[in-house]
Amino acid sequence: MIEIIIIVLLIFMLIGSIICLETKDLLSSIISITSVGYFGSVIFLLIGAPDIAITQMVVEVLSLIILIRATIRMDLTTIEEDRDFFGLIGTLALIFVFFILGMEAIRYLPKFGTPSFTLNLQAPSNRYLMNGLKETGAVNIVTSIILDYRGYDTLGEATILFTSILGALAILRVYARKRKEK
Repeated sequence: MIEIIIIVLLIFMLIGSIICLETKDLLSSIISITSVGYFGSVIFLLIGAPDIAITQMVVEVLSLIILIRATIRMDLTTIEEDRDFFGLIGTLALIFVFFILGMEAIRYLPKFGTPSFTLNLQAPSNRYLMNGLKETGAVNIVTSIILDYRGYDTLGEATILFTSILGALAILRVYARKRKEK
């Protein structure tokens, strides 16, 4: 059942990408490409990666705010020139190739609900589960993985989120000051 939902979401992502490429209204283009990111976030939730889903959602919200702010401020709401037909065909061909390759990759994934560490005995997760308490001294295995084994990764994710929020606040604040001065 989850496979069908993911395939439907991938189809919606493909449709959103095509709409983004083909619309002449830039605001519609921004909204449609943001919907692609939101569907990606839902897929991350469905496959059991909530940390990536949260990061994806934060990045999507911030990029939506920044892109809409930039589009409205520059007064760029439409594209006036015609689209290149060869570019459209090339883009559609590339999207089709990526779709086929993605479907082929999905075919080799393990069945949903099967933990990946049971398929590969050399997976790091087996070491974490077997030796986590002994190596880290942490009673909670999740805490030991996040802070001891994957500490740099966690620090990097937190830094990216913090920096993107500060960047969005800085852009919005400058815009609000200029508007207040007028």
